[in-house]
Amino acid sequence: MIQKHIPVLLNAVMHELGDLHDRTVLDATFGAGGYTRTFLDAGANVVAFDRDPNVVSDVNDIKQKFGDKFNFIAQPFSAMTDLDAKFDAIVFDLGISSMQIDIPERGFSFRSDAPLDMRMSGIGLTAAELIAKSSSADLAKILRDYGDVKKATVLANAMIQAKPTTTFELRDLIYNPRDIAPVFQALRIAVNDELGEIQRALAAVPNLLNPGGKCLVVTFHSIEDRIVKNIFRDWTNVPGNPRMPVVENAPFSLIRAVVPTDAELQNNPRARSAHMRGVQKSY
Repeated sequence: MIQKHIPVLLNAVMHELGDLHDRTVLDATFGAGGYTRTFLDAGANVVAFDRDPNVVSDVNDIKQKFGDKFNFIAQPFSAMTDLDAKFDAIVFDLGISSMQIDIPERGFSFRSDAPLDMRMSGIGLTAAELIAKSSSADLAKILRDYGDVKKATVLANAMIQAKPTTTFELRDLIYNPRDIAPVFQALRIAVNDELGEIQRALAAVPNLLNPGGKCLVVTFHSIEDRIVKNIFRDWTNVPGNPRMPVVENAPFSLIRAVVPTDAELQNNPRARSAHMRGVQKSY
């Protein structure tokens, strides 16, 4: 059953952004359009990215309602490096969306038997093909680096030998139940180059933000959160002195990190690991 998508930390994001009337916002991760709709309802002009072709119905609904105030780009959010525009806010809601998890044939979930796909865009190698084409060393590195999987080499060898093509075939290969979710996460990150996408997109942010503009990022696991935290820390140091403490004349200032409230967690359990981090451009 497909659950209604609930945008995570939306209230915290809106509180931090403040008055959006006539502001220009880049929604880097359109998903089901929850953030975009809220920005538009608040009077903003919105440019949104998403590489998932299944978002088209939500895109069309929003376009019909808001017209030229909404511009959608069907690309990975790293394509923002090609934009020639300035924004008052750039917002990322990272990770996987509810609709991707809850459609079994997408192959993201180990709770339903389906082809082992995991592609957000529908383009490139599937998870099954990635396993079949990987060396034991490369696959073990994916499992360790992206899932912190114990005995990654043993499991990688088993996966390469079995060459699973469905989610249940993969699930049944994983002898430690605690490793099931981390293995699926690791493969999903690798299939979609999620960490590379984050790094390339964030590298474009300083040139895209207006002075005083804010970049907010909602993360869902420690790997992506660490990348965001370290990049933001670099931006809030004196240029050319990455070891210096945060100072007033740094190009960005940090925004206090936020986690979901108890009330939000009750309403949306999928928010439990979320963090919102942000920076504001100084000049």
